[in-house]
Amino acid sequence: MKKLFLIAAALLVGFMAAAQEEETPNYGYKEGAFASVPKVGAYIIGSYKYSDKEGANGGPGFNARLIRAYVDGSIYHQFNYRVQLQFNGGPHVKDFYVEWAKYKFFSVKMGQFKRAFTFENPMNPWDVGAGDFSFLVQKMAGMGDRLGEANMGGRDQGIQIQGDFLPVGKDEHPLFHYQLGLWNGQGINVTDKDLKKDIIGTFQVQPIKGLKLGVFGWKGNWIDGEGNDLKRERISAGVSFDRNNWTFRSEYATAIAGEKAQSGPADALYVTVGVPVTDWFKVYAKWDEFRSAATAETSHDMYSCIANFRLHKNLNFQLEYRYHNDMLYTGRHYNEIWFETYIRW
Repeated sequence: MKKLFLIAAALLVGFMAAAQEEETPNYGYKEGAFASVPKVGAYIIGSYKYSDKEGANGGPGFNARLIRAYVDGSIYHQFNYRVQLQFNGGPHVKDFYVEWAKYKFFSVKMGQFKRAFTFENPMNPWDVGAGDFSFLVQKMAGMGDRLGEANMGGRDQGIQIQGDFLPVGKDEHPLFHYQLGLWNGQGINVTDKDLKKDIIGTFQVQPIKGLKLGVFGWKGNWIDGEGNDLKRERISAGVSFDRNNWTFRSEYATAIAGEKAQSGPADALYVTVGVPVTDWFKVYAKWDEFRSAATAETSHDMYSCIANFRLHKNLNFQLEYRYHNDMLYTGRHYNEIWFETYIRW
């Protein structure tokens, strides 16, 4: 009942709010050119972390969380491409894809990119509002996995169709959005290990410009290092909006029949609220929960308060306090302080 009440409250708040239109790429073409001028960029996220959890030794201290560079562009005003590299944690390719995007109601994307599971997973780390993605994304969307898969950044290799259709309102925003993809299931920079493919999809409704209510589904499998074929069958539902720098986002995800029979039940829920104080100062509050066996006795709850100081569109300082209540940790309660610096160009 508690979960149903929280989800109902999240949807109610979502319906009462409006939202801000997502930014779309603006590829620049020189006169007569068949391709846009490639856009080259990079960003760095550095951090300092403190924890009083026993055995954490004060946290990992200073750290480079992310160092990435990318290039993207467009050809013939129809084909968009992107390549993104990550340099910390061992240099590797994060994204590479080509998308035929002539029509808004139907486009085709192929390569290595974010799985279309949950609202938060596809978000850029700059826009999440907290120092990390939620437990839901970390455990059930491919940034690490409850079954043991390493952090794949929420990405995989595959092909996806997507689109927006049925414009409504004075602003003619699309009422419906869909994505449906076929994926290897093994994550990034690796070949497939079987003939099976994952199917991941979402259907979303946007009753007010930018306000999104969505459902997500994932049916597939993952082959672990010992050759075990593990099912990944999950569903998620949530609400997301962002208008005039106000933010609300809440999602719930759970393992379904096949995965429960194999690895036991699990679920996750989070609620994020962001309130602008000034144009450059925004405060977030977040409740984040993961239950490894879908019971109160296996819950890990985290309560966070995060201050974001965005002094420039390309410079952000973030200070976060985290309080943990982890039923599976001997001490149960512990505290953390994270400070992160975001720089891009």
